[in-house]
Amino acid sequence: MITTPLDRQAAPRTPAELAAAHGLTVSGARPSLSRYVRDLWGRRHFVTAFATARMAAQYSGARLGQLWHLVTPLLNAFVYFFVFGVVMKASHGVPDYLPFLLTGVFVWDFIGSSVNAGTRAIHGNLGLVRALHFPRASLPIAVVVQLFQQLLVTMGALLILLLAFGQTPTAAWLLAVPALLLMAVFCAGCALAMARIGAKTPDVSQLMPFVLRTWMYASGVMWSIDTMLGKDRFPHWVLLALKTNPAAVYIDLLRFALIDGFRAHNLPPHVWAVAAGWALLAGVGGFVWFWKAEEEYGRG
Repeated sequence: MITTPLDRQAAPRTPAELAAAHGLTVSGARPSLSRYVRDLWGRRHFVTAFATARMAAQYSGARLGQLWHLVTPLLNAFVYFFVFGVVMKASHGVPDYLPFLLTGVFVWDFIGSSVNAGTRAIHGNLGLVRALHFPRASLPIAVVVQLFQQLLVTMGALLILLLAFGQTPTAAWLLAVPALLLMAVFCAGCALAMARIGAKTPDVSQLMPFVLRTWMYASGVMWSIDTMLGKDRFPHWVLLALKTNPAAVYIDLLRFALIDGFRAHNLPPHVWAVAAGWALLAGVGGFVWFWKAEEEYGRG
């Protein structure tokens, strides 16, 4: 058969050209960001089902079962109250210290658990990652959804405890809803970022408890940043850094919404903007950074 130069130019001459001519793509190749978002939205039922299954299985072998979601932060709050409130007298100058402490512990439990669990979201599910094709972001997001489900349960218990300690329900309690949503977006972004790091360097999960413990102490969970540091005892930038720390910001927003004594002191107007900024930075930044390594997860 005789071919002309024009025929040779039109016909695909390499496997790559032949695949492109028939619309074939590389298996596991990273999709565009817009397509990735659409694929992730299409897997939303998998995300919620996976999160619910993890939540049900977490304490399936314990006698108290799902009650441990509530018992654990309560036990932590009891220990912190004795050590910080009684021994170290961190309760001095803090109105409604028990509600103050309980709110901080419950909120921090969600933030710290989200970041810590994110480090194992990919590496701990390598069998699933290697066996099935789906947006890998589903896994760290499912972890945060699971923890957010737990948080909603514990927040219901927290409201009952606050009433028992004499807090008055007001319209300000509704501010807890946007605060929780902003915090959830922030934690999802952090979990995505940590999932990429943990997938590449699994040993980071061993380091996280020390990092998170330091972050917790710097976030005013058990003590008031203003009361303990004061405005003149440390440089202004130290106080500013502590108060704009994202965990401290979200904890302050929940305390302002739920606690009478905390609401007596007006929050600076920029706090909501800072909370939204952290959610946007972590949520969008963490998602895009995770997506950029999509084709690398499960290799090696």
